[in-house]
Parts: sequence; structure tokens; C-alpha cells
Amino acid sequence: MQDTNGKPAPDPARPRARGLHYHQFLSRLHRFAIFDWYLEIGCRSGTTFAETRSKTIAVDPFFRVQQNVIGNKRVLHVFQMTSDEFFAGGFLKTNAIRPGFAFLDGMHLVEYALRDFMNVEANASEASIVAIHDCCPWTIEMTTRDIGNLPKGAWTGDVWKLVPILQKYRPDLTLTMLDSRPTGLLLVSGLDPASRALAGSHDGIVAEFADLEMAEYGLDRFYDLFQFAGADEMAKSGFDLFSGVPRDRDGPLTTRQVTP
Repeated sequence: MQDTNGKPAPDPARPRARGLHYHQFLSRLHRFAIFDWYLEIGCRSGTTFAETRSKTIAVDPFFRVQQNVIGNKRVLHVFQMTSDEFFAGGFLKTNAIRPGFAFLDGMHLVEYALRDFMNVEANASEASIVAIHDCCPWTIEMTTRDIGNLPKGAWTGDVWKLVPILQKYRPDLTLTMLDSRPTGLLLVSGLDPASRALAGSHDGIVAEFADLEMAEYGLDRFYDLFQFAGADEMAKSGFDLFSGVPRDRDGPLTTRQVTP
């Protein structure tokens, strides 16, 4: 089947993330829980971290914030730099911060996404959860690594490769793929900050997966790796997966105007 431009049209029978939008899922989650520390990689406009009431760390090399992103947060640290620079600076270790929840939406190339996950896990606790965006492309075009020639609309890059990578090299982790539209939301739990499985195999993993294309791997084969969990159902059930994530013991912040 082809579309009007002569390109292969998406197979309507192929699984696709069509559930609760990831913005809505994150918004509900942040209204439900105040985490001890929330870390976000890839923030740009600040939309996704604006609603959190948790102590927040936001990292992006090119912020374009035009809204109130402080809200009722007790603490907000903003780092306008790459995630590699942020982690190399040692801010988390210096301040004994272990993010309970992290959202990764940085550079959509597998080597960057892999490093972001490795660095977050190394600085997290066993009870922390990492959410990774854009793991579920539905066309070959949106998986391109050519950042100078991106497709119109959604671009996932090759972040999808984290699914087979983690399944192969970190079978001890629990992967929950939410059907959050438009491109899925992968929740990773059961972390082990002391694990060296990824770091010890990093160069080999990149060599194995960097040049692998979705056209070669196959969309159907990829979607056979997991089953979607309902994002709306998780929200309605009270976010059970997040029950063990450390909370802010001080509770919500009430602000008041002190001076005119």
C-alpha cells in the first residue's frame, strides 16, 4: 500500500501507541505524586516539567521557556548544557541527589540515549524509575539518524534500539511500554546503580546497534519485543508502579506574596 506521495503507507494493523498522550500522563503523575527529586533531560520549552511540584533538575542545551516553570516547586535547578556535560560536572554526586523519577527526551540518537540512561541509573536508587520517550516509531522515515534531513512531523530517531539493547544486556531490568501517543513511553524500573553491564559493554553495544536500520530490523519484529500497557489504566489505578519511588517528605509548597 502507498500513500498519495508514493511512499509506503503505515500498516493500519500494525500496533501503534494510541493511548493517553504522554504529556497528559506526565501531568497526571506529577499531580498525583511529589517526588523527592525529578530529573528531566531534553526540556526545551519547559512544558513537561512546568507542572511538577517535585524538586526539579532540568537539562537542555537550548532552552526556549516562555512560561512559569517554577510554580510551587521548592527547588528548581536549570542547566543549559548537554546532558554529557551535566553528568560530567558531578552535580548529582556532589549534592547527594538520587533522582526518584527521570524523564529522558534528549538527543534522539541511540548512543546519546544509552549514555543518558546509563548516567541516570548510576546516580539513581534501586527504587527510582526512568521514563524514556520516543521508543515507538510507526514508520521507517521517522527513525532516521540524519539530523540534517528530518521528516515532517514526528521524529523518533533510533531511540527504539534501547528496547532490544536493554533486553539483551540488562535482562534484570523491568521494561513497561506505555501506549502513550504519539510515540510511546518506556518505563524502566528495577534499577541497579552499581551495575557495570552497560558501561563494560558500551563500545561493543554502539558498534552493534548504531548502524542498524529499522528497515533491516523490521517494524513488525520490533513490536513483537513487547506488549503495550495502558497509560490511562495506569493513571486510573493510582500509578502502582511508582508506589516505591521516594517522595518529598516536606509535602507540597504553599507560596505567598511577601512584598507588594
